[in-house]
Amino acid sequence: MIPTPRSDAGRDRREARRPAAAIRGESGFTLLELAIVMFIMGLMLSLVMPYLGGFRYAKLKSETRRLAGRESYLFDEASGQKVMLRLVFDIDHDGYWVARYDPFSPHPTDKEPVFTPDKGPGAQPVQLPPDIRIRDVTVEGIGTTNEGQAFCQFYPEGYVDATVVHLMDASGNVMTIALNPLTGQVEIAAGDVAPQKMYTQ
Repeated sequence: MIPTPRSDAGRDRREARRPAAAIRGESGFTLLELAIVMFIMGLMLSLVMPYLGGFRYAKLKSETRRLAGRESYLFDEASGQKVMLRLVFDIDHDGYWVARYDPFSPHPTDKEPVFTPDKGPGAQPVQLPPDIRIRDVTVEGIGTTNEGQAFCQFYPEGYVDATVVHLMDASGNVMTIALNPLTGQVEIAAGDVAPQKMYTQ
């Protein structure tokens, strides 16, 4: 008796009834396994997030000290070199730079002195990190500015415009920097301190 070849149609029907994962020899995740993985991920995020907030605040304090150091340097430079310097805050682009009064540049009136970018060793422009911004600048006699540019001036006679600057990070933390107009001393305070309170300290 000659054996008849088996039809492939039956085998195809049996293969079609088998699950796709069984055909590939793979196994999927159960709902319990997925729930456990999601729980572990959530636990890790809850542990990491406070450290991220602390890192942002540390960066904010670092940039605050950096600005305070620049202001102290400019006060000493202006009084020591007998020049007029201007610290310009670019609020829209979150940076600041230094300009020097140029007595030899022509200007339309005596009330409009000409300042040119300072090329001194301590006058390099500073761009704040992306998550730190200049919230506002208050200069006595001018008022509070929260957009565009603002500036304070350091005078050769040894005084400076009374100025309060607020820096803020992405988490909403605020640091306050104030310049004493007579002594040039820079005060740093954590939090949103009003200019009137800083001037009276």
